[in-house]
Amino acid sequence: MILHDLLSYELLRVIWWGLLGVLLIGFALTDGFDMGVGALLPFVGRSDVERRIAINTVGPVWEGNQVWFILGGGAIFAAWPPLYAVSFSGFYLAMFVVLAAFIVRPVAFKYRSKRDDPRWRSAWDWALFASGAVPALLFGVAVGNVIQGVPFHFTDDLHTIYEGAWYMKFIGLLDPFSLLAGAVSLAMLVMHGAAWLTLKAEGPVQARARAIGSVAALMAVASYSLAGLWLAFGIEGFRIVGDYATGGPSNPLHFQVERTASWLTAYAERPWIILAPAMGILGGLLTFLGLRAGREVSTLLFSKMAILGVISSVGLTMFPFIMPSSSDPRSSLTVWNSSSSHLTLFVMLAVTLIFMPLILMYTAWVYKVLWGKVTEADVSGNSHSVY
Repeated sequence: MILHDLLSYELLRVIWWGLLGVLLIGFALTDGFDMGVGALLPFVGRSDVERRIAINTVGPVWEGNQVWFILGGGAIFAAWPPLYAVSFSGFYLAMFVVLAAFIVRPVAFKYRSKRDDPRWRSAWDWALFASGAVPALLFGVAVGNVIQGVPFHFTDDLHTIYEGAWYMKFIGLLDPFSLLAGAVSLAMLVMHGAAWLTLKAEGPVQARARAIGSVAALMAVASYSLAGLWLAFGIEGFRIVGDYATGGPSNPLHFQVERTASWLTAYAERPWIILAPAMGILGGLLTFLGLRAGREVSTLLFSKMAILGVISSVGLTMFPFIMPSSSDPRSSLTVWNSSSSHLTLFVMLAVTLIFMPLILMYTAWVYKVLWGKVTEADVSGNSHSVY
């Protein structure tokens, strides 16, 4: 027996769909608070020392956290090649803006405190704000577009064609529902950044983070609930019709897909997935209460719970769709028609089972070593060695 036959093609596809979700959630849980702190920076720090305190709460870990983003992109490229091709070409301009923000961030970290000029430092502080707020917003906008369907279709030889002019690949993303999804993402990550600052900072920085984070938590819950109602009554869903093979070759044109009244039919078919949006709403409310009460560790955990619930709810609601097509539903990408080969998925899984635990153990060790608060004395006494 060939080794990779130990796991069916269908099961491997589901496993890699789950692993892709794990990587995206891991990115949001870790680099999410980096982006949140950046978005909060001009507002929680009113003096140079206070802003340096906020920056140095994420200074030792932001580079490692950003690795999850790279892992997610690599997983899409290797496990879901059609998804990689369609998403990276369709969202090209948005991706360029996100990558530009991520390029600015390390430069801002490294150069901000190289000069004592207040204008110099203020300019880099606003660069850190943009590098946190812009990706947080655009990631949500991208999710909003995926939920509604992306205007692409495949030719008979599987060449991808997008509808509309090139500039619409960016401007066309900014429709009302997608902007609402972007607001959910931004508010959620600001909440997460505030929870992190509550844990890692003290004094005025911590107090302002609690105040702003409380508002962000309520906004995240409210906008997420509104998006859910809009999804239920104003957004059409997709479904596969007829017979189809879950373990067949990856060819989107072999499937028949049609629009349905709502995505929420998934909750009638799989009622247990209601746990995901419930976690998103409950986690946001508990984060709000934790911030108001001044709790630290539990507040960060509740914030993570909210992020886990919100992101999981998108994937579970859309399953098995990964990127539906609004212009030609038959071209929609699903778990069953857009993966790499059986052997490729098996080999990647074996490698992942070896290295993922090592990455998680190393990450846990790093956070343990770096545990503790960043104080004014830490910044002032190590002015030339910290950010």
